[in-house]
Amino acid sequence: MSEAMIEMKNVEMSFAARGKRGERKQVLNGVNLTVAPGEIVGLAGESGSGKTTIAKLILGMHRPVGGSIECREKAPQMVFQDPYASLNPAYSISWIMQEPLRLNTKLKAAERLERVTQMLHEVGLDETYLERKPKELSGGQRQRICIGTALMLDTKLLIADEPVSALDVTVAAQVLSLLRRMQEERGLSMLFISHDLRTMYHFCHRILILREGRIIEEGEPAKLYREPKEEYTKLLLQSAGIKARE
Repeated sequence: MSEAMIEMKNVEMSFAARGKRGERKQVLNGVNLTVAPGEIVGLAGESGSGKTTIAKLILGMHRPVGGSIECREKAPQMVFQDPYASLNPAYSISWIMQEPLRLNTKLKAAERLERVTQMLHEVGLDETYLERKPKELSGGQRQRICIGTALMLDTKLLIADEPVSALDVTVAAQVLSLLRRMQEERGLSMLFISHDLRTMYHFCHRILILREGRIIEEGEPAKLYREPKEEYTKLLLQSAGIKARE
């Protein structure tokens, strides 16, 4: 196996077409994607281009109909777009954050609580949040809880699917700063899915452009944004208010 944390080779994915018996809708077409240890790879494209399908394949939520996927991390974790929908409103933050430890470790209750309290501090909160419910938190605080919960089992691979698009600009910047700090301190590999090319420019080491299930272009942000080769990439940059060099 390669040294990449994720390696997708010629991955094909299709789903049964709604209302059309026997027909399938092609979603991914020969996708090749790698994420190196400690690398943040951005995946950009319009809604419906296949970004979230790629994430679900890496997480094992779907199996590809063709090609191969290798992942060095046994338990990759995901941070979703809507932090409120990701948290069970019936339970306290303490219960929610302990759940990965209850299911995957033999830690006693006191040890789990200690780990959760430590993680709260790591994500910029404190023990006063332990008995709160998700509805008592702001959007930014909820997303911090989601990040902390995703990292409770010390994963080395995090998939962030539009993690700040539901937050206002100031809070989004704070959450991105947290993600970057956690990535650096823990040596995380990250697949960062977004439509926000401005954010990706400053956050990602490398960016892939996905169109209709195909990766059509990739590169380091500075070069890709300065000299895009594909017209589709140019259009995405223009829609984000970024002018490529002619």
